[in-house]
Order: sequence, then C-alpha cells, then structure tokens
Amino acid sequence: MTELPVAQTLRPAGSWSGEHETCRLTYDERFLRRKVLTTVNGERFVVDLEKTTSLEEGDALECDDGRLIEVVAAAEDLLAVSGDLPRLAWHIGNRHTPCQMAGTVLLIQRDPVIRHMLEHLGAGITEIQEPFMPEGGAYGHGRTHSHEHGHTAHAH
Repeated sequence: MTELPVAQTLRPAGSWSGEHETCRLTYDERFLRRKVLTTVNGERFVVDLEKTTSLEEGDALECDDGRLIEVVAAAEDLLAVSGDLPRLAWHIGNRHTPCQMAGTVLLIQRDPVIRHMLEHLGAGITEIQEPFMPEGGAYGHGRTHSHEHGHTAHAH
C-alpha cells in the first residue's frame, strides 16, 4: 500500500505564499479534522488536524513532504434570497442556518423546508450555483454549528 502525504499544519489565508496545489471543497467539506482529500490534479493526501477545524477560502494545508495545498471554496447548490433582507435574515438566523450576505441577496444552502418558510414570508428565491462562504458565528471563528455560548447553563 502506498503511503499518502499527511497534512497536519494549517496556514491561514494571507500567511503563506509560493508554489501550491489546489483542493476545492464545499462548505460542509471544509469542516473537518481527519479525512482523505484529492487535489484538482487528482493527488490524494490525508488531512490530520489536531481538532475539528473550519477551513476558509485561501487557507493552505502543509503536507509532511513540504507541499502546500490551497483551500478553494467549490461551487455548490444555493438559494439566493431577496426581499425584506433584515426580516428574512432574522428568520434564517433564528433557525441557525448558515447565511452569506451578498449585496442585495442572502445566500443559503438549498433546503426545501427553509425555502418554503422564506417563500411564505414573501421572499424571492433563485437557485444558483457558486462558492458558499457564510458569516461566522458571534462567539468564535468559523461555524455556527450549535447554540452553545460557552456558558455552563442559561435560559432562553
């Protein structure tokens, strides 16, 4: 069995330069700890990070063989939401749905339940395909994957 290069070091966007390969990942694929990935040139490598991490556009994974592999957000199926954006953004956020602010529209992943809710609220919905880079959470960097605020207990 051939051993694959292992990437255990993450270089944040803007902190690295030079020759590199590229790996296109969707929003969900960019949240990982240990996984085999493939570059756009078909080269496989193992990501083995210390903890589960949200990779951002322009970050680089450094392999044990010295190669840098840039993380690029892949195009994916999204909904462009238009209308009363503050009101619609509140409803999207209230459901802990990742959301990207994109000028005159909000971008969210395609979800028939959320789509139905938004249409009921009067939103215009357009299906698009492009990279998805939603806003991070208020209580940390990257993902809005839970409603935990770091407290031992709290009430809503």
